[in-house]
Amino acid sequence: MQLGINLGYWGAGMDADNLAVAKEADRLGYSVCWAAEAYGSDGPTVLAWVAAQTERIDIGSAIMQIPARQPTMTAMTAATLDSLSGGRFRLGLGVSGPQVSEGWYGVKFDKPLARTREYVEIVRKAMSRERVSFEGDHWTLPLPGGPGKPLKLTVHPERERIPLYIAAIGPKNLEQTGEIADGALLIFPAAEHLEETAVRHLRAGREKAGFTMEGFDVVPTVPIAVGDDVNGLADLFRPYTALYVGGMGSRKQNFYNQLAGRMGYEKEAAEIQDKYLAGDKDGAAAAVPHQLIDSTTLLGGVDRIADRMQAYAAAGVTTLTLSPAGFTLDERLAALRAGTEALERAGLA
Repeated sequence: MQLGINLGYWGAGMDADNLAVAKEADRLGYSVCWAAEAYGSDGPTVLAWVAAQTERIDIGSAIMQIPARQPTMTAMTAATLDSLSGGRFRLGLGVSGPQVSEGWYGVKFDKPLARTREYVEIVRKAMSRERVSFEGDHWTLPLPGGPGKPLKLTVHPERERIPLYIAAIGPKNLEQTGEIADGALLIFPAAEHLEETAVRHLRAGREKAGFTMEGFDVVPTVPIAVGDDVNGLADLFRPYTALYVGGMGSRKQNFYNQLAGRMGYEKEAAEIQDKYLAGDKDGAAAAVPHQLIDSTTLLGGVDRIADRMQAYAAAGVTTLTLSPAGFTLDERLAALRAGTEALERAGLA
């Protein structure tokens, strides 16, 4: 099992620290550095900045949002980043959510699976430098009856095939991801529930496409915090968990709330959402069960973290992405180093 890091969103006041974290992860031998985007910083600009100041670590978008870009623009960006980084780019895609898709991009959030499938097909065609001709329900290239003609990418990526990942939570999305992608980006992964909530659906998709799980990258993001007081460390993540389970999306369309329910926290997830949507964020955070936080993070000393890493590896994780927590840069760097030490103690390095 390899390790990655997730820098989250740029512009949150820790940008210089984030670059230091990326450089230290590069020095320690982490395999990939992911950056996110929502409706603030964009992912590709951050990744270009990180790639220019690192040497070995891959850079990955987690995620580039499908409603934000035409598929051929995404292929152009991917090819450019792969070329500039010397073949270190990984393309992570996702449909985002209805609030961002419709509220920020003005793109209707409908038929996300079909849109993703068409998008991926066009992106792959373009990145492989085929002449792009496509006729689907959501995209048609070139437009009929006009002056457009099939074009091919003029930039040469460093590699013939840039790894393509999809952020997936629901069973149908997970199955399709296994079928059409090279890896899956997961969030709130509990090792003991990973088979039923994610891996079995990914496996079904792989089998549908005639593949096994061999070579498919299962990539959950897990916050990590080091210390002796596990309960105190867990409390640090109460607002984070409450935001996703309670407030990320609408009452009817909150994929993270549904995931918590599939892990056995349906009643608690409903309470968290009720409080969060009523404006009681502190109450929502207090309602998050300790076990939900503990099972979806890496908390404690190095030995305890090593045990949890073994559980993730046994559940099928191939790249464990860490989000190092801390009030200072030194604390975040210490968490990063603890991740490397724990991987070695777990016998997974």
